[in-house]
Amino acid sequence: MAQGSGHAVGRRAVLRGAVGAAAASAVPPAVGAAPALALAGRPEARWGVQAGDVTASSGLVWVRADRRARMIVETSATESFRSVRRRHGPLVGPGTDFTGRTALRGLPPGEQIHHRVLLADPDDPRRTGRPVHGTFRTAPARRSDVRFLWSGDLAGQGWGINPDRGGYRIYEHMRRLEPDFFLCSGDTIYADSPIAPSVTLPDGSVWRNVTTEEKAKVAETLAEFRGAFRYNLLDANLRRFNAEVPTVVQWDDHEVHNNWYPGQIMDDARYAEKSLDVLAARSRRAFSEYFPLSTQQEDGDGRIYRVLRHGPLLDVFVLDMRTYRNANSPGRRPDDAQGILGARQLEWLKRELSRSRAVWKVIASDMPLGLVVTDGPADFEAVAQGDPGAPLGRELQIAELLRHVKHRRITGTVWLTADVHYTSAQHYAPERAAFKDFAPFWEFVSGPLNAGGFPANGLDGTFGPQQVFLKAPATANVPPGRGSQFFGEVCIDGEGGELTVRLRDEEGAVLFTKVLQPGRVGQ
Repeated sequence: MAQGSGHAVGRRAVLRGAVGAAAASAVPPAVGAAPALALAGRPEARWGVQAGDVTASSGLVWVRADRRARMIVETSATESFRSVRRRHGPLVGPGTDFTGRTALRGLPPGEQIHHRVLLADPDDPRRTGRPVHGTFRTAPARRSDVRFLWSGDLAGQGWGINPDRGGYRIYEHMRRLEPDFFLCSGDTIYADSPIAPSVTLPDGSVWRNVTTEEKAKVAETLAEFRGAFRYNLLDANLRRFNAEVPTVVQWDDHEVHNNWYPGQIMDDARYAEKSLDVLAARSRRAFSEYFPLSTQQEDGDGRIYRVLRHGPLLDVFVLDMRTYRNANSPGRRPDDAQGILGARQLEWLKRELSRSRAVWKVIASDMPLGLVVTDGPADFEAVAQGDPGAPLGRELQIAELLRHVKHRRITGTVWLTADVHYTSAQHYAPERAAFKDFAPFWEFVSGPLNAGGFPANGLDGTFGPQQVFLKAPATANVPPGRGSQFFGEVCIDGEGGELTVRLRDEEGAVLFTKVLQPGRVGQ
């Protein structure tokens, strides 16, 4: 996200609290440091439980222990757990920062799965800590109603967990909508944005932050990246949300550094380590430890891009516009095979879109297509570069993809993104575009979850975007709670197949609604 630079502030201290506290500011004890190898008592899961990448028959469950422990997951069809199936997971330890994931397979489709995680003493399996409970719905095997949410950007620009306003309140409003899953569209942490204990606002009031030792500076070491991911789990709203809503997660730039690209050597005085490749490798490891991801092995490079199939109505294509991109530049090259996706990911996306039989094909993009996102005075961070003419630079890959969608008669594509810290809806149509060989489609933007709000970016006319809705702050880096936080909702009707997008504010109020009909082009 290009707008994040220049607004980071520092922070420090370690807070303690009880995991079961109702207040959103309550934090797990001893969170500022790695667990000790030998502690009194029984193993505990103080950072809650998460589920991710849920399909019709499977899901991943995540937990973090406060010491070495064996992860055990029990599942049941009811909250009473009268009849359970037990799965023995990994032995968690310092090699994964005491995190672990267990795959649940053979689940019934379209059913509520109740699960609880126990942590057992590896030297005495009879000694287990208090279980942590969670639940999720598996994807349906038949046409059925689907509801999911999306947003991105958490703890950005120095705006962290504020106990005075109840922490990350947006998660509680999202939880109450009871979505099937949450699509986190990147910037899951702000590794380059330290968080200070307090920030004095222009009106003289003070914003207070929960703080930890690792977040007192930018993340460089593996321990600091792990601490940045762990920070968000101090928030009770997020832990409660994680226990009830599975997540589909992708990453963007702030998991490493603002506007980074592979091979970059940065000029940032805050960093002793200047290689973005080194920092990205450390962040990727922590990212894979702190989220339940299903695809971290196929390419041998820990890939993030993947497709999640959610019944006959929905496929979600999760992109990675960060790992394989070329250097940020003016974006005027007439040939660009690498682009923002890399050649291999682009071919994968074309192939999987062609294979999809879902009514709706949501393309989860960590960056917008037609919004002009800059990187300094001359370079560009996203796809568009402000030239409304024929595709150039990274636009060439998108043109190839859009052409493929049209010529293969692939229907039902909808683009969802975050990144720019406001919410908007754009309709793309060839009659308004310089490049005309594509079918019309919609792109919806929503965010941030808890970060600075920013004014709207300009539009690039290459693919003919028309902005039909926009809500953005008038000034830069507006703190949460001042009309600057947003999330989006997608509902698919199981009977008729209509897809409804609602753009919502932090408290869930609907700002904009668009209903799309299945199989209809140019709506």
